[in-house]
Amino acid sequence: MVRLQLSLKAELENVTDLEPASDDFEYFFQVKCCSCNEVHPKFVSLNRKEQYEVSGGKGSTAHFVWRCGLCKRESSAKFETASPVKAYNSENGQLKQLVVIECRGLEFVGFDPRGIWKCKGMKGLVFPEVDLSGGEWNDYDEKAALPVGISDIGSTWSRA
Repeated sequence: MVRLQLSLKAELENVTDLEPASDDFEYFFQVKCCSCNEVHPKFVSLNRKEQYEVSGGKGSTAHFVWRCGLCKRESSAKFETASPVKAYNSENGQLKQLVVIECRGLEFVGFDPRGIWKCKGMKGLVFPEVDLSGGEWNDYDEKAALPVGISDIGSTWSRA
């Protein structure tokens, strides 16, 4: 088993607390088989609310169960419950931990931030539907009378 940490970086303009909008957020990751090193050509989704049975696992479950298309080995991944999602609060684009995932037989090698996120403006106005699928987001905070935005989104996987 390997514990992987996904770290996020972004340029935040007049906003803080960037995080997934709900507990059932769909994370999109690129997956690689540790047996044959095949990288799946499409991004796969994981959700903290959904659990699947692991075959041969004696009742164990995971948030993601995958069979490699090349070598046919089954692998799984599970969000660490002791490591909750952390809101991103960096003003200068530094990497900060987002989630930690336990992986068995696979590794994640990419992240796509598509989906609905939320953040807060400088005077506390909540933006509940931030769509990062285009790689950036811009709006206007009427409470603070400032433009707001998120850009230069990047991520890194590392051992936790």
